[in-house]
Amino acid sequence: MKHHLLPVSPKTIHWGYFSKVVTPALTLRSGDRATIETLTHHANDDYERMIKDDPGAESVFKWTREHKAVARRGAGPTEGPFIRGSGEGVGVHLLTGPVAIEGAEPGDVLEVRILDIKPRPSQCGCHAGKCFGSNAAANWGFHYHDLIEEPKPREVITIFELDTSGEPFAKAVYNYVWTPQTDPDGIVHATIDYPGVPVDHGTIKKRENILPGIKVPARLHFGTMGLAPSEADYVSSIPPSYTGGNIDDWRIGKGARMYYPVAVPGAYFSVGDPHAAQGDSELGGTAIETSLTGDFEFILHKKSDLGGTPLEGLTHPLLETDQAWSVYGFTYPNYLAELGANAQTEIANHSSLDRAMRDAFRKLRRFLMTVHHLSEDEAISLLSVGADFGVTQVVDANWGVHGTIRKNVFRCD
Repeated sequence: MKHHLLPVSPKTIHWGYFSKVVTPALTLRSGDRATIETLTHHANDDYERMIKDDPGAESVFKWTREHKAVARRGAGPTEGPFIRGSGEGVGVHLLTGPVAIEGAEPGDVLEVRILDIKPRPSQCGCHAGKCFGSNAAANWGFHYHDLIEEPKPREVITIFELDTSGEPFAKAVYNYVWTPQTDPDGIVHATIDYPGVPVDHGTIKKRENILPGIKVPARLHFGTMGLAPSEADYVSSIPPSYTGGNIDDWRIGKGARMYYPVAVPGAYFSVGDPHAAQGDSELGGTAIETSLTGDFEFILHKKSDLGGTPLEGLTHPLLETDQAWSVYGFTYPNYLAELGANAQTEIANHSSLDRAMRDAFRKLRRFLMTVHHLSEDEAISLLSVGADFGVTQVVDANWGVHGTIRKNVFRCD
């Protein structure tokens, strides 16, 4: 077993997409561990607190009229003229990787164990050592067309500080309404429509003393984590799918084990979208988007060894904790295959919790029948009395429902 380090830099991240054709940033073997740095793509909401004097973050976010360190941001076109910028923001998350796994082949399952997660402290002056994150109530949020106060509509950024001196929690520092921002290439962004746009704080009005007396318990986790799909060379990081991705479940934190079906040789694992805290549904569009460093262990389960195990027949992401198993249902289990050539943009027109709930039900029913050898009638009874279904997210186009079965229901005295 080897332990690897994968820091953030323009050479070790890819922005806004999963890909089976990007050169791996790291190659390791089953059983190896890796410490992987991740950055939030919302860091420029407060450059001073989340980027300034941090060499890794500065190198990734560097963007002047003469030089854009990471040009492509999204799975969209890379040849102009652009509406928003290279990649067009068809996918937004900063992902570290890909990490290739030696010997991984389609049909195998990759187990990713999250051993530890630590916040990335600010390196700037009086903020040094403190940790910050941004929450954007954004145009893709569930709330956006249901506001009751003026101005309507509006996007609001809330900056949080993460206190890690004891039991970690987050407390709001200030917020501001998004105003049109002009990026270094001269493109005006009237809304939050392209990742990493620098916010000129001379154009916004900070509102302080917000959320007084409120502490949000921290739930450090990775919102986006998974493998490269096989259907396209560049796949937007926004909609989750059968190889994982932007699942946005706060339970995917320290101690969790995620299982992903391998779709391409090498598996090509990537991780990002780090969160300090999030509730089920991620209703406003984002969590507390922060930068985190994770310690991971990778275990490759070969297809020939899956029979008779909980991984038999696995075609979707699966979460295991000490207490429970969870499956993830989506509007479309594999939207890339089901919606045709324009799937990556078309999926936003089909968001449905009804379909996601049915997908989660079917996946958990299969799990109970295959792994625990229940009949269909037994499985349905147990699902009704012993399983929990919840709304994972309603903001990632391919909406999600998680179905959870507690392990202690199988322990009979």
